[in-house]
Amino acid sequence: MKNENLIGSIICFVILSPVFYQLIVVLREVKNEKKVNWKKIKKVILLIFSFTLFSFGIVLLLNRVNFLNYKKPMTYDTIDQISLNDFRGLEFFKKSLYGNERFAYVVSTIEVDINEKSVSIYSLFHPSRSFVYNRKIKSEELLTHEMYHFKITELFSRKIKQEITFLKNTSKNNIDEIVNSNFRKERQYQISYDKDTFHSYVLKEQKKYEKEVDSLLYLLREFKNPKIKLK
Repeated sequence: MKNENLIGSIICFVILSPVFYQLIVVLREVKNEKKVNWKKIKKVILLIFSFTLFSFGIVLLLNRVNFLNYKKPMTYDTIDQISLNDFRGLEFFKKSLYGNERFAYVVSTIEVDINEKSVSIYSLFHPSRSFVYNRKIKSEELLTHEMYHFKITELFSRKIKQEITFLKNTSKNNIDEIVNSNFRKERQYQISYDKDTFHSYVLKEQKKYEKEVDSLLYLLREFKNPKIKLK
């Protein structure tokens, strides 16, 4: 967390440094002239306000995607290669999870590409959006919990492909309906997973979810290929 705060401070300082320089120049002129130049002061205040908003916007953008240490999204077939070192996201605002510093969060998404004769559906892990609070922690349990979030994303990716495969009318509207419905279900399942396991601290529930997700993934193994042909 100290690194994130340092990066944020450096960014703000670099962006605002020309404004502070201009402010010093104006103050010197005011001192030498012994007369307040309100026009220049208003100009500097406007610059400070504008640059502050701009720097805050940069910090918010970095808080969403760490483009300073960017790594492109990873597909589900690389899940065994992912470690906590791949969690490159920055977090400037969240301090801890219920007072505990041993936590992380993963960002995984389902990406859909609909063509005339096929649909490609990918589960992606986003390294530069995923965050680990304490980078010194090398916890296999913590990584396992986060990777099951990714597995849940893959599970619903396969569910989407399964439902599309059995569609009689593969119109875009029907496909979109299946996709959106499963997006909602996946989101709810992810919330339940964190709630029931208390972010991995309830071991019994954690193991229960692991067994359930692995079983469902196995049952849907024929839909692990990202691309399916439309009828």
